Amino acid sequence: MTYFEDVQSGETADLGSFTFTPESIRAFAVRFDPQPFHLDEEAAKASHYGGLIASGWHVAAIWMRLMVGHWNRLAAEARITGHPVAQLGPSPGFRDMLWLQPVRAGDTLRYVWEATGRRSSASRPGWGIVTMRNRAFNQADVPVFQFDGAVFWQARPA
Repeated sequence: MTYFEDVQSGETADLGSFTFTPESIRAFAVRFDPQPFHLDEEAAKASHYGGLIASGWHVAAIWMRLMVGHWNRLAAEARITGHPVAQLGPSPGFRDMLWLQPVRAGDTLRYVWEATGRRSSASRPGWGIVTMRNRAFNQADVPVFQFDGAVFWQARPA
């Protein structure tokens, strides 16, 4: 895991992919977003979506799961090879979250992270803030989800 100073704008990472099944769509919807077009295939067919779709919050939650898994894998690899592991801190927030296309049952999304900038933190010595664009593409490589975010990132120890 690189330190704050090592992160370069334009740097990208493939976070992984996830296939949205009818079962996973309904299970998420039952707990967190119980709208008919997420729960019931017949009701979804009658909606303006014309079929069952995943909740946007489900799409976003999968991003979080894959992002954490990606960083955990990088940290484990660094530890195995004896390299230092930079810490990630909290996120000061997200903006411009967009659900660009419906995610349908059977769609497999590929999630990608791209560093868009960085600046030293004025409030937390030893830390910087990395800004990023996060996106998901379906199996036809059509963008279906994106947002800009930021995360506190540990600087190299002095």
